[in-house]
Order: sequence, then structure tokens, then C-alpha cells
Amino acid sequence: MDSSRTMAETIGIETERLRLRLWSISDLEPFAALNADPRVMEFFPRPLSREESDAMADLCARFLEANGWGVWALERRDTAEFIGFAGLNIPATPHPFQPCVEVGWRLAFAQWGRGFATEAARAALSVGFERLELTEIVSFAAPSNLRSLRVMEHLGLRESGLFLHADRPEGTPFREQVLYRLRREDWKG
Repeated sequence: MDSSRTMAETIGIETERLRLRLWSISDLEPFAALNADPRVMEFFPRPLSREESDAMADLCARFLEANGWGVWALERRDTAEFIGFAGLNIPATPHPFQPCVEVGWRLAFAQWGRGFATEAARAALSVGFERLELTEIVSFAAPSNLRSLRVMEHLGLRESGLFLHADRPEGTPFREQVLYRLRREDWKG
């Protein structure tokens, strides 16, 4: 994580209750804790090791620093507590609907049920459509991940069918994913 870069070079976002910001070294421990939590990682192949979590944070930080947008570290404004991530990503895994930019989020279990995911993702969508002028943003999740599907629907994304996630081998859980899409002309801000 390059500490020489400043927020002036990166799109920073503040919402009523949240701050989407650059990643810092102090985020690594709580990020590893949420990535190791089986409740948070229920719809992923498995929880992440500390090394995998640190590598993911580094990848997010490098993309964000290089491009000015990406997957931001997410903190509560009232406590300055790191609670997860939210933002925009270009999936590395080949999917049948690429090229694309996806909106995504992952929050610590203690922060669930407060509307933070929706609030943060809405802010990320605003950057995508209003600043980056993207024509479409996608999101996807396992069909049984009802919490994430509800967030997508609250944001105005529309279901667009099923696909098989290329990173998940045949016979593994959550290989089938539901694709949601939102076009700029349908964005309500």
C-alpha cells in the first residue's frame, strides 16, 4: 500500500454514515477477521487465510491507487471503525458477460442489517455512472444469497439470468450465480 499517494488523486466518498477511502495497514487485521468468519464467507468456496486476505487487500489498494476508483476500504463515520469494503471492480475471472464493471461489498458480520451495504454500494454506483460515465454496472451472487440479492434489488439492479462462475469447479457449492445489471439510463441516483 503506497502511502505517498493522496486522497486528492483518488475519488473519496462520504455518505451520511460511511466513508469509502484508501486502504491502510491498520485495515489488514480486521479485514482478515471478517474474511475468516464463516458467516461472512458463507457463499464463497471457503474463508480466506490471513495471507489470502492480505493479498486481496493489497490488490484492492493497488487498483484503487492506480485508477482513482475501485474497491474502497469502508469505515463508519461515527466511530472511524473499519467494517469491510465496497466499490467497483473489473472481475479477473472470465465471465460470459464481460467486459464489465461490477459493484460489490463485504462487511463484518456485526455490521449486517443496518443498511450499510446498500448505502456504500449506492455511493459506488454514483461514482460509476456519474463520474466514470459507465454505461452498465453488474453484480452477481449465489441464488441462495438472499441478503445480497435484496441489496441488488434495493439498488435498482435487475435480474438478468444465471451463469456458472468460472472460478468454481463443477460440483462445488455456489458455482451457479445470478447476474444482475443496471444501465446508466435506469440509474435513479
